[in-house]
Amino acid sequence: MTAPLHAPTHDIVAFGETMAMLVAEETGPLSNVTRFTKRIAGADSNVAIGLARLGLNVAWISRVGDDSLGRFIIDTLAGEGIDCSRIRIDPEHPTGFQFKARRDDGGDPEVEYFRRGSAASRLAPEDLPRELLAGARHLHCTGIPPALGNSAGALTRHAMSTMRELGGTLSFDPNLRPALWPDTATMRAELNALAAMADWVMPGLEEGRLLTGLETAEAIAGFYLERGAREVVIKLGADGAWWQNHEGARHCPAQRVPRIVDTVGAGDGFAAGFISARLEGLAPQACLERANLIGARAIGVAGDMEGLPRRDELGVGAFTARTIV
Repeated sequence: MTAPLHAPTHDIVAFGETMAMLVAEETGPLSNVTRFTKRIAGADSNVAIGLARLGLNVAWISRVGDDSLGRFIIDTLAGEGIDCSRIRIDPEHPTGFQFKARRDDGGDPEVEYFRRGSAASRLAPEDLPRELLAGARHLHCTGIPPALGNSAGALTRHAMSTMRELGGTLSFDPNLRPALWPDTATMRAELNALAAMADWVMPGLEEGRLLTGLETAEAIAGFYLERGAREVVIKLGADGAWWQNHEGARHCPAQRVPRIVDTVGAGDGFAAGFISARLEGLAPQACLERANLIGARAIGVAGDMEGLPRRDELGVGAFTARTIV
């Protein structure tokens, strides 16, 4: 991969759909809940927030409706220190939103989505200009925008191919949303093709099994390495994480979590941890340790991104510089 064309103005460029989220203040079925708190949600923007909290300069690309929810999203992301100057306001399509139930037993909460026809589903290649990518060190992508529609899928392919040409690094998290795809075969073909364009591919173990038909972390990693990835990181849940490249592999045990409060956003925290550490040039084991640590922090707090720590909250040991091998 060639060197970037000039000094970067952003560390990270990321894009996708941020939704408004109405979170229940009481437990029970959503149909019975009467009080909600307004927050934001979206896997792609969760990663952007996690990276910004760790001190990285992040540019966020998206579309929101010309409505109060869209303004709330922009204000919230800007409050995290993210560059929101390229978010487009769509006067014809609304901001997507969701309702999220509350659980106290650590199980997956009930969620209802209202995102069909949203402004973000109209994301397109023109939303991400080449010059922005030329001024960035790294591009992070997930499999969610391609599932939203043809134009958002075209944006993903445009962004990844352009960044490869420019010489920056790319990470790709499949972040499967099977309900948004017409069928499993299409999802597999599209996402595996995108993964082959990335430097760092980061599926969960069950995602990797579904996408490749293989069972073990080592075999799944080999599948993506053979197709062009330079490194593969597989999230193993309670078993930690697996890292592999063409020269070797490493396993990192999971961080202990005293109490699981909300599992949503754990993978996004993991991604933010790994990407940040990798961009600092840390060794694979150190990258996995930070990723596991932030993922564990995320599930110990209610909310999709509320548990994502700032750099000074992680402790000195999580940021000890070690040379990449």
